[in-house]
Amino acid sequence: MRTSSIKFWQRRLLAGGGIWKRLYSTEIADDAGQSSKVKIFDRHLKRKQRDRAAWLMQPKDSLVDAVAENLLDRLEDCKRTFPTTLCMGGSLEAVRRLLRGRGGIEKLIMMDTSNDIVKLCKNAEMRMPNENIETSYVVGDEEFLPIKESSLDLVISCLGLHWTNDLPGAMIQARLALKPDGLFLAAILGGDTLKELRIACTVAQMEREGGISPRLSPLAQVRDAGNLLTRAGFMLPGVDVDEYTVRYKNPLELIEHLRAMGESNALIHRGKILNRETALATAAVYESMFAAEDGTVPATFQVIYMTGWREHPSQQKAKQRGSATISFKDIQKQFGQSDER
Repeated sequence: MRTSSIKFWQRRLLAGGGIWKRLYSTEIADDAGQSSKVKIFDRHLKRKQRDRAAWLMQPKDSLVDAVAENLLDRLEDCKRTFPTTLCMGGSLEAVRRLLRGRGGIEKLIMMDTSNDIVKLCKNAEMRMPNENIETSYVVGDEEFLPIKESSLDLVISCLGLHWTNDLPGAMIQARLALKPDGLFLAAILGGDTLKELRIACTVAQMEREGGISPRLSPLAQVRDAGNLLTRAGFMLPGVDVDEYTVRYKNPLELIEHLRAMGESNALIHRGKILNRETALATAAVYESMFAAEDGTVPATFQVIYMTGWREHPSQQKAKQRGSATISFKDIQKQFGQSDER
């Protein structure tokens, strides 16, 4: 790999609105504001990948645990309890293990598309049961939620919804499954996730193959998260973002971690298997561009946290436009007078 080529593509890809953002970004809605019907992900393949992950994942994963812990912390800010809760897809076992009595949950439904993941959760429950929580298990799909309407107090999704083809539609189904004043909590991977790997893979493909094919899945941007909650009909929407940097011994260890998380590429129009030369070039570019002095390589995971409530008369509502009793000019004068003192 020529040093000049690496520096050229590094400048191009790290610049604002870089080429990889255009290659791997995706629109969430069409011009009419309706959910896109275009299928991006192979859900059958994703189920197989999650079956494999059930055998590869570690008992505790520091990244997954940190995301689940941060998501569940939001329950401590709620004064009410959530007796009936659905946890769907993603990091089921981490959520179950880290609940620790938060949310006043009495009945917990664990759902995943992977039968092996469900079995893994069952076995973990037998080894270390959650006291005072009745746990049941369902093999089901977030895109076709098999839950009765208005039957849940809380829906949790930790690192799973970003693999749905119709994310707004899945969120609408989650809202309908909630009782009035029910809570929706979700964590999804954001668009800056694995930016180092995306850059390295793009540079290597341009150098070795003279072109680019999609190797990593498109992910929602932070600016889209609030719109998703609003379009799904949630009230009091809330969005915040965290970035986690995980250091690996080498790029291969990162790839193995992604497999164990069930986060391998599941694009329908994915390219053929990366040939050996391009794979080695990707690793070399990754290390040359991002390796630290100790030889480790970083990987960025951007996590978008979303909260929303199903509508209820007791919730706060915005005042009607034009109903204000004080103008911004009056407020500005008050602040100006206080500054003079």
